[in-house]
Amino acid sequence: KSSVQTIGEEQIQNPYTELLVLKGHQDIVRFLVQIDDCRFASAGDDGIIFLWNAQTGEKLFELHGHTHKITAIAPFSSTDVSEEKTHLILTASADRTVIVWDCTSGRQLQKVSCFHSTVKCLTVLQRLDVWLSGGSDLCVWNRKLDLLCKTSHLTDAGISALLELPKNCVAAAVGKELIIFRLIASNDESEGWNVLEVKRLVDHQDNILSLVSVNDLTFVTGSHVGELIVWDALDWTKQASECNFWDSSVHPDVQPEIKLSQSPNETSVQHLTSDEECVFAAVGKGIYVYNLQMKRVIACQRAAHDSSVLHIEKLPNRQLISCSEDGSVRIWELREKQQLPAEPVPTGFFSMWGFGRANKQANQTAKKMQENTPVYFLELVGDLIGHSSAVQMFLYFGELGLATCSADHLIILWKDGERESRLRSLTLFQKLAQNGDLQLK
Repeated sequence: KSSVQTIGEEQIQNPYTELLVLKGHQDIVRFLVQIDDCRFASAGDDGIIFLWNAQTGEKLFELHGHTHKITAIAPFSSTDVSEEKTHLILTASADRTVIVWDCTSGRQLQKVSCFHSTVKCLTVLQRLDVWLSGGSDLCVWNRKLDLLCKTSHLTDAGISALLELPKNCVAAAVGKELIIFRLIASNDESEGWNVLEVKRLVDHQDNILSLVSVNDLTFVTGSHVGELIVWDALDWTKQASECNFWDSSVHPDVQPEIKLSQSPNETSVQHLTSDEECVFAAVGKGIYVYNLQMKRVIACQRAAHDSSVLHIEKLPNRQLISCSEDGSVRIWELREKQQLPAEPVPTGFFSMWGFGRANKQANQTAKKMQENTPVYFLELVGDLIGHSSAVQMFLYFGELGLATCSADHLIILWKDGERESRLRSLTLFQKLAQNGDLQLK
C-alpha cells in the first residue's frame, strides 16, 4: 500500500473547482513566467513562447524565433523617461541564442547568437539595469544587448543556476561548487563593467540543483544528495546545514519506511522557496519545512507525492502548493499540533536521597522548552487532478487562480469556482440591466 496521503471527495478548503485548459504547445511545457498582474508567458521543448491572459485564458501572442527547446526565460521590465513601463521577456534556447521580446506587441526586439554553449540560466539585475546569462561563461549584458563583460571559460558543466546577492554580487552554481562573482562598474564615463570571481564555496558533496534568496542577509542552496546549506549573503560563510531529510530517526513522528538503499533522486533537493521564517524544500517525493531560527526541520511530508516533487511555493496564507512528476498538484496547510501536557518528573527512591536533584533542574528546563516549542505538521487540503503527465511548475495569481504546466503539452488555469460563479452572475445582471430587461427600482 502506498504511504502517500489521499484526500476524499470533500475538499472544503480547495477553492480550485473550475479549470480552463490552454492548448497550443506541441511538446513539454517547462516554464511559466509572470509578466504583470494578469499576463504570463509559457515556454518549453517546442521552442515556441506563448503569452496568455490569466483571467480569461486567452492566447495573446505566439512567439516564433528559436529553432530548439527553450532552456531559460526571465521577465525584464523597465520604466523609460516618460515613466511608462515596458514589459519585456528574455528567452534562451538550446540553439545557442537569446532573444528579447516585447510583451505588448509580441515583436522580437533583439537576438544574440554569439554563445559558445547553451545558456542554462538568465538573471536580471533590475537595480543595475543589466542582465546575466550563464552557460560555459558568465556574461553581463545591457538593455541594448551589448556584451559588457564576461568570465573566462569556467567548466564544461557550466553554470546551472544564478542568484542575485547584495553589494553587486551573484552566486553561480557550477557543478558542486558555488562561485561568488562581483560586478564592478568602470571608473571612466563608459557603460563598462568588470566581473570578478571573489570566492569559491566547496561545502556541497554533489551538484547544486537549487538556490533561493531568503532576504538581504541570507540565501540557501540544495544539492543532488539532499544537503541544504544556509549561507550568509554578505560574507558567504556557512550558517547552518541539514542533510538528513530522509532519515526517519531525525523525524521520529514520521512512519519509517523500510528501504535497502536510497536512490539519488529520492534525496535530491529539486526546488527551494522561502519566506522570512522558513525554507520550504522539495526533497525527493517529500516536502519539508526548515525553520531558519531553530535551524531544524519543523514539519514534513516524506511521501507528499508518488514521484519526485518538482516545484513548491508558499502562498500568502499558511498554505503550500507542490507539483510532481506523478502529474498531481497538491495544496497543504501548515498547522500547529495540539500538544499533550508534559509528564511530571518522577519522584522515586533516588530523589528522596537527593541523587536526582541535579537532574530535576535539567528535566524542568527540558519540560519548559518542550512546552514553548510548537510542533507543526502538513495537512493535505486539496488535490488538483487534471494533468496526465509530470507537472513541471506553476504560477500563483492570487484571486485569478493558479496556472500549471506539464509534460502533457498543456497549461491548466485553476479557478476559484465560487468567485467565477459570482462574476458570471454579476455580468448577467449587468447585461440584463443594460438591455432594459431588468427593472431596477
